Amino acid sequence: MYQVVRNEKYDFIGQSYATVYPNLHKYPATMLPQIGIEIFNELDIKSGKLLDPYCGSGSSFASGLECGLTEMHGFDINPLAILISKARFTKVSVNEIVATKKELRNNVYEFLKNEKNIETLKPPKITNIDYWFSTQVIANLAIIKNFIEQIQDENIRRFFLIPFSETVRECSYTRNNEFKLFRMKTEDLLRFNPDVIGIYLKKLEDTISLYSNYYYPKLDKNVTVNVQYSTFQPKDEYFDVVLTSPPYGDSRTTVAYGQFSTLSNEWLGVDYARKIDGMLMGGVKPKQNIKSGIIADYISEINKVDSKRALDVSAFYNDLSFSINQVAKSVCKGGKSIYVVGNRNVKNVQLPTDQFIAEKFERNEFKHLITYKRALSNKSMPSKNSPTNKAGKTVNTMLWEYVVICEKKR
Repeated sequence: MYQVVRNEKYDFIGQSYATVYPNLHKYPATMLPQIGIEIFNELDIKSGKLLDPYCGSGSSFASGLECGLTEMHGFDINPLAILISKARFTKVSVNEIVATKKELRNNVYEFLKNEKNIETLKPPKITNIDYWFSTQVIANLAIIKNFIEQIQDENIRRFFLIPFSETVRECSYTRNNEFKLFRMKTEDLLRFNPDVIGIYLKKLEDTISLYSNYYYPKLDKNVTVNVQYSTFQPKDEYFDVVLTSPPYGDSRTTVAYGQFSTLSNEWLGVDYARKIDGMLMGGVKPKQNIKSGIIADYISEINKVDSKRALDVSAFYNDLSFSINQVAKSVCKGGKSIYVVGNRNVKNVQLPTDQFIAEKFERNEFKHLITYKRALSNKSMPSKNSPTNKAGKTVNTMLWEYVVICEKKR
C-alpha cells in the first residue's frame, strides 16, 4: 500500500471555497483552491505549465494564479464547465462590462413595454419545458437571452451568460439545494413566482463585483489560461505540474455533473445536454470486471452482491486508468502530479481510489511521494447513499479526501 499521512493542515477548518476565490457560478464537488495553493507552496512550485485534464469550473487555475503560474491548460466535456472556467480566467475590460450591463438593462425594459414583442422571439428548445418553468419565467428568460446573444464581443457575451445560467436554475422548478434534477413539491410550486429580470440583474451585478475584486487584478497580460471543450489531448512531456480533482465515480451514481448542468446547457443551446453524464468517466459499461491491480479485489467483493454495479465501477476505473496513462506521458521528467480524490463506498465496499491513482502513476514512470488525508468538507455532493436500495438504510459515502502526490522520474 502507498503511504497515507493524516494532515490536518489540509482540512482548512472554517474556510470555504469563497475564502480565496469566490466562484462566479455554483458547480458540484469543486476542489478547494486552498489545497492547490498549500501544495504548490510546500513543493515550491512557482512557475511552469499547469494541466487540469478534468478542469470543471477551474479551481486548479485559481490555485495556479495565486502561486504565480502564468500558463495553464484545462479540458472538460461539460459545456457549462467550460463556460464558467473561461469566464473566470479571461481578462475582460470591467468598464466595457459595466457599459454593456447598462445597455442590456435598458434594452430589456424597453422591450417589456410592448407585450407583443415576446411573440417575435423563438421559443427555446428545452425538454419538458413546462414541467421545469412557468410560462412567465420562460418568457422573461427568453428576453434576457435574446439581448445577451446580441452582444458582439464573445468574451463579454460569455460573461453575461454566467449569471443567466444561475438565473435559469434559480427560477426553475428544481429544488435548488440538489445537484440532480428534482422538481419542487406541489405546494411549493403554488407559491413560486420569481422576479426573473430582477434576479438576473442582481446576479449580474454580483458577478461583476466578484470578477472585478478577485479575478481581474490577477489576470495580467502574461497569464494564459487555455480551456478546451474536449477530452484531454496528450502532449508529450509538455506539462510541469498536474493539479486536478477527477470525478469520484460515474456521474450516474455519484456527482451528476450532467444533471446539475442540464437546464443551463439546454438554455445555452446544447442539444445533447441530457446525454452528458453518459459521456463522462464510467459512462459506458465494459463486458467484464477489472481482474488485476489494487482495485480488482474490491470490485470482486461488489460483484458478489451486485454484478451490474461491479461493471459500473469497472467502467469508471478503466476510464480513469486510460486518462492517467495519457496524462503521465504528457508530464515532463521531474514534473509533479497532484490528484485530489475521495474514496467512495459502493455496496458497503470502500474503494481505494487514492491507492489506484498512485499505482497507475507508478506504472507510468512516476514515483509516489506522499498521500495526504484531509477531512472532507464544503463540497456539493451526496454525503450518504443507499448501498442496498432499501428505504432508510444509508451509509456515509465519503468523510475524507486524499491528496495524491507523485513525481515523474528524471
